Amino acid sequence: MSNLAIILAGGSGSRLKQETPKQFLKLAGKLIIEHTIEKFENHEDIDAVYIVTNPMYYEKTIEIIEKNNYKKVRKILKGGKTRQESSYIGISAASDEFENVLIHDAVRPFLSKEIIDNIIEKLNDFSAIDVAIPSPDTIIKINDKNIVKDIPERKYLRRGQTPQAFKLQLIKKAHDLAIKDNFLNATDDCSLVLKYGLSEIYVVDGSDFNIKITYPIDIHIADKIFQVKNRTLLNFNQNELASVLKNKIIVVFGGSSGIGEAIVKIAKEYGAKAYSFSRKNGVDIRNYESVKSALLSVKKKEGRIDSIVVSAGVLEFGFIETVDLKIIEDMAIVNYLGSIYVAKASVEFLKETKGSLIFFASSSYTRGRAGYSVYSSSKAAIVNFAQAIADEFSKDGIKVNIINPERAATPMRFKTFGKEDKNTLLSPEFIAINTLNIMFKEITGQVFDIRVIDEKGN
Repeated sequence: MSNLAIILAGGSGSRLKQETPKQFLKLAGKLIIEHTIEKFENHEDIDAVYIVTNPMYYEKTIEIIEKNNYKKVRKILKGGKTRQESSYIGISAASDEFENVLIHDAVRPFLSKEIIDNIIEKLNDFSAIDVAIPSPDTIIKINDKNIVKDIPERKYLRRGQTPQAFKLQLIKKAHDLAIKDNFLNATDDCSLVLKYGLSEIYVVDGSDFNIKITYPIDIHIADKIFQVKNRTLLNFNQNELASVLKNKIIVVFGGSSGIGEAIVKIAKEYGAKAYSFSRKNGVDIRNYESVKSALLSVKKKEGRIDSIVVSAGVLEFGFIETVDLKIIEDMAIVNYLGSIYVAKASVEFLKETKGSLIFFASSSYTRGRAGYSVYSSSKAAIVNFAQAIADEFSKDGIKVNIINPERAATPMRFKTFGKEDKNTLLSPEFIAINTLNIMFKEITGQVFDIRVIDEKGN
């Protein structure tokens, strides 16, 4: 073995103002620490992983490792009172079978394979590696009285990230010297190598995405990063998609027209068995028993259900002062309560297959629009609901995601807005095939934006 990764997960979460340390918070359906571990677990050149965890969460960390069946995690260690102490605990536990060690913050879940690749490559030439990105801001140095004392030239300044990487014996020596000197407050490991002049430190380019989740706003930024990164899922190989969908059992509520109808049609073309339910064939998502009965009928016939889609929706124009109460009730029940009924009824079936549940939002969910207050608010509620149950269902392996298409050329839209230029609208088929592509990805709790530009190119 050659390359050891040490993940420092000993933080208390005080700056995030959460009772739970930030590394154990949920993000996109997984704990932050799970996202981070998987970066090393899935890298072909990492031979083993040590976790240095918050002592209060030692048992929880063991549960996380066992639940995910991580193969490379060899040791779980109780962290110290400071970052330096936790790093020393991890390094001291490493045997001489390892030549290199990469030390990474558990709360940097967006570490890329490319950064790890570059670090390992440069360890052939250097004994110490740092990861950093240029600073877009001018950095000033002040004194204890808040007076500017220096403004260093920006082109030589970098913002440090992790992993930092070293020859194992080098970083062991640095820590030993620090302990001998009673120097105990280093904020990173490279600073110890620099302090004792033990080696040159080569800097590998980091990434703007490789953020450290420290403050409350960072959770919101991290969620947006997941959305940006997930846009690459809109690119797919048709042969691979056919292989994934072959013989899958898919149920679509609202499958008699528009996007739902397109999902059913294309799923069948790709080799899946797709079932469509709507009021046209006697299934009403406004009624829980009707939904449950439909799912039971598919289970009885096919023996399982792999994915369930809720594309049913009602869109009616009306100002809240004058709109008929029956229209309000129908939109609220179909667009929101009906989705809750489907989710509740789906759990027992999707648990068996570790399947997926997909809801549909609307481009109006982020900002309500006059005349569409009930529709817009119900779609916002769906996003919140889906993200919440993604957390609830993750323990059972059920993936819950949301498709958020821009304006689409559907009968529901034409009924409300009249005929529009189709070149300005998404086709139901484009939305459908991207929904099918996302359906069986190992990701949950995400909103997937599908835009006109994705299909039309301008």
